[in-house]
Amino acid sequence: MQDNYIYCIGLMSGTSLDGIDLAYIKMNSQSYHDFEILKANTIPYSDDWKKKLQEAITYNKEDLKLLDVIYGELLGDVLNNFIKTHVIVNIDFIASHGHTILHQPENGITLQIGNGQVIANSTKQKVVCDFRIQDVQLGGQGAPLVPIGDKLLFSNYDYCLNLGGFANISYEKDSQRIAFDICPVNIVLNYYTRKIDLEYDDEGKIASEGKINIELLRRLNGLSFYQELPPKSLGLEWVQENILPLVDKSETDIPAILRTFVEHVAMQIGNVVKNNATILVTGGGAFNTFLMKRIEFFAQTKIKQVSTELIDYKEALIFALLGMLKTQNKVNCLQSVTGAKKDHSSGNIFYPQK
Repeated sequence: MQDNYIYCIGLMSGTSLDGIDLAYIKMNSQSYHDFEILKANTIPYSDDWKKKLQEAITYNKEDLKLLDVIYGELLGDVLNNFIKTHVIVNIDFIASHGHTILHQPENGITLQIGNGQVIANSTKQKVVCDFRIQDVQLGGQGAPLVPIGDKLLFSNYDYCLNLGGFANISYEKDSQRIAFDICPVNIVLNYYTRKIDLEYDDEGKIASEGKINIELLRRLNGLSFYQELPPKSLGLEWVQENILPLVDKSETDIPAILRTFVEHVAMQIGNVVKNNATILVTGGGAFNTFLMKRIEFFAQTKIKQVSTELIDYKEALIFALLGMLKTQNKVNCLQSVTGAKKDHSSGNIFYPQK
C-alpha cells in the first residue's frame, strides 16, 4: 500500500573526508527491504572545512561546541540546496550521522558534530541524529551502526563489507548479527596520497607499482587490535597513535607505503572472510581495483560489483533506516554488535523551532 511508504533524507560524512553524502529515500515502513534511492549527491568539502575537521581532534570543549553549531549550519545549507535542486516536496524526516570527531568508547566518549536543532531550524524538518551516544552510555562501542541495516536490507549476502575510512564487516553467526571494524583503509591510504598532492590513489594504480616493505607489513599485522575479539571499533586517534608512527619510521617511499598498506588491509579482511562467500562490498574502497583484487586473493572468493549508487550511498541509506526505526521506537542498535547492555532504539529527535 502506498500509505506504508515514508520519504526521508539520509546524511553521512565519513572519516575519509570525501564529502557529505545525501540520499533521498523512499522506504516501506512495514517491509524495509522495499526501498529505492530516488536522488543522491556527494558534496565535497572545501579545503577550509577539510582542515577544520582534520584538526578538530585537538580542539577544546568550547571550540568543539562552536564547531558543532557551525557544522550544523553547513549541513543545513547543503540539505536546503539538495532539496531545492531536486525539487523534493515530501520529507518525513532527515537522518543525520554527523561527522565523528572523537571516538573513545573505552573512556565513555563519542562525538559526532552537526547540531540537530540547528539542522532542524535551518531545513524546517524533523531531524534524527546522535545515533552513537546512547550506545556508549550503555557500555557499547557506539559502532558500527550499519549492521542492523545489513541485516534488514541485505540479508541475501553472507558478508557486508564497507571500505571507507575503515573497513568494517557484518554477518550472521548463531542467529546473531556480528559486526566490527577490521582495520583502517582510506583514512591511511588518502593520508599518504595527499603527501604527493593527490586526494586518493585512483584504482590503486600507484600502490600496484610499489614494492612491499616486508618488515613494515609484519609489524602492521602484529598490532594487538587484530588479536582482540569483537565487539571492537577504531577511530582516528588509534590510527594516529599506532599506524602513522609505525609507517613513518619504517618507509618513506609513497608507492611502497601504499602497496604495503593495501596488502595489510587485504590480509586482515582475508582473515575474516571465508572461502567462496558472497560479499557485498561498498564504500569508496570498492573503486580501488587493485585493493579489490588483493582482497579476492586473500579471501579466495570472487566479488561481484554492485551499482555505483549503492557503493556510494549505502551508509546514507542505512542512516535513513536507523532514523525510521528511531521514529518508530524500534531497535536500531544491536547488543551483539556493539557490546552494549541491551538492544535499544538510539538517536535524538529534533523538531524545528521558530
